[in-house]
Amino acid sequence: MSARTAERWLTWLVAIGGPLIVTAVLVRFSHQTQRDYVFIYLGLVAVVGVIRGLWPALLCAAISFLCVDWFFVQPLYTFTIADEQDIVNLLAFLAVAGVVGLLASRRRQGLLHSEALARQLQEANTELIRLNKEQAEAASSALRLARSEQQIKALQEADRLRRDLLANVSHELRTPLGTILAESTDPSNAETPADARRTLQTIAAEGRRLKALVDDMLDMAVIESGALELDLVSLDIGDAIVAAADRLHRASPDRKLDWNVDEAHAAVLADWNRLGQILDNLLSNADRFAPPGTPVVVRVSCEMPGLVAIRVIDRGPGVPGELRERIFERFFRGESDGKAGSTGLGLAIVKGLVEAHAGTVAVEDGTEPGAVFRFTLPEAPAE
Repeated sequence: MSARTAERWLTWLVAIGGPLIVTAVLVRFSHQTQRDYVFIYLGLVAVVGVIRGLWPALLCAAISFLCVDWFFVQPLYTFTIADEQDIVNLLAFLAVAGVVGLLASRRRQGLLHSEALARQLQEANTELIRLNKEQAEAASSALRLARSEQQIKALQEADRLRRDLLANVSHELRTPLGTILAESTDPSNAETPADARRTLQTIAAEGRRLKALVDDMLDMAVIESGALELDLVSLDIGDAIVAAADRLHRASPDRKLDWNVDEAHAAVLADWNRLGQILDNLLSNADRFAPPGTPVVVRVSCEMPGLVAIRVIDRGPGVPGELRERIFERFFRGESDGKAGSTGLGLAIVKGLVEAHAGTVAVEDGTEPGAVFRFTLPEAPAE
């Protein structure tokens, strides 16, 4: 038997047994106005109505009236209505039972409804807690999965860079080393002084090529490790262009450099040696791609407060739009005019050095054919 069924049976037992128990107690006492006992029964009916509702109260009222009429109303032990008081008692029982029972029934229904709502709210809250927990676990799993995917991609990218680095380094080292070994171990290369001189020049050129590659690789390692140290001072960008032009003319005496001395007198906050390295790489790149007889153009301008923009312009084939991001990657090369000497690291070093100076570098669209490399440096504070 369920708890609800047991409670229902107990309700009816109280409605029936309550008046009988009260009667068994009251019949032991004698009182001149035994009819006043009716108020005790009315109290019992009211209690049953409040606790159990309308129908148990009506049943309790009916049994209470019968008990009062049988045991306490003259003539005793008969069910008779002797006078108006008996009618009043009956109506009182029924009225009390009806009113109290009806009110109690509504109160009980409201209480049951409130309990049902409370259970529903509790169940909804439990379900919400479960859903929130599942959602949190799902979000945590998604976050762990995303982190794992990022780590996997990072490892894959690192592995790709490692393989590319090994492949490019081995390719770059193989050619000059092979030339040096061939020239230095072939006895026929030293038959005459002219042959010997030519052999030494070739070995020296390949040695310089190896040194440039090693220097560039060391610079890239320092930049990528974040260990680059800059000696930032206020310097005139025009002085740096003059020094870079002298170095360019030693490598390419016929290449003309077109720049405006007056507009180049802009003070920037930079490391002298690293700024020279930036200009050397950009001028060397322009010299390699520019057609013979055309100048390499350098323009300096202050386009926004706090920044000085420097542009290096050539009249070569230019850089296609889809390659303008990749051109700053390590060992990336465009199609040159066949000149040797590029390590494939120059523009990657330029990007790292410019960003270390809190500047930016990019390839722009020019008004004429050719490539336009623009980089920015912070303007030196006024003294």
